[in-house]
Amino acid sequence: MKFIEKRVRRYENAHVILWLIKDFSWMMNWKLLGILMIIPTIAMSIFIAYFSRSHVSGFWHNIAIVFWISANSIWMLGEFWFDDQLRPVSAVLFGLGFLTLLIYYFFIAERKNGNS
Repeated sequence: MKFIEKRVRRYENAHVILWLIKDFSWMMNWKLLGILMIIPTIAMSIFIAYFSRSHVSGFWHNIAIVFWISANSIWMLGEFWFDDQLRPVSAVLFGLGFLTLLIYYFFIAERKNGNS
């Protein structure tokens, strides 16, 4: 178990770098690099969520991060090529991220605390 947690932590640290490169590229209007960074950033977030599945809290938070980065990426694409018309799609994904955390905190974490 500790081995997996250490491994996930290492991937989380690498994920932050990918995320920063993606968002920095967006800010600098470097379209090609920004677009290229979408796939590894989202893939890494899915990978982290999958490997954190044995830790309930971490898993739900990582699923919210998958939605967040997906929303963020669609927003970036919208600003780059679609005259910022993709914000509603992005808002749905951000909302799903919030919903994920609401489900966790109001149903799963509450039940876990109630059983203790």
